[in-house]
Amino acid sequence: QVQLVESGGGLVQAGGSLRLSCEASGRTFSLHRVGWFRQAPGNEREFVAVILWSGNYTYYSDSVKGRFTISRDNAKNTVYLQMNGLEFGDTAVYYCAAAGSGLQPRHPGSYEYWGQGTQVTVSS
Repeated sequence: QVQLVESGGGLVQAGGSLRLSCEASGRTFSLHRVGWFRQAPGNEREFVAVILWSGNYTYYSDSVKGRFTISRDNAKNTVYLQMNGLEFGDTAVYYCAAAGSGLQPRHPGSYEYWGQGTQVTVSS
């Protein structure tokens, strides 16, 4: 089993920045990738970004490309999401998720482990 704990959410003005953290514990050696998703009220859970647990591959949704950066610190078992240039439309609960295989990284159903989520609110 793998446990994920997010932190770093909060209230920020449009144009501001936040950094989310996702700390993994447990059988982290079994992980293949960690992704960030978000869900706004009334919307489906949306893919944001993904990074391999080992290696440099990253991938972003078009809506955040150029503004968000996903990174990883294996020594701390932590994945980060640096969010710059935040917009009102970025308001959502942000979840990190982890998977042990490489298939369909943009699909929530392909992830076995999920954190509890952290709220990000961008004021206009």
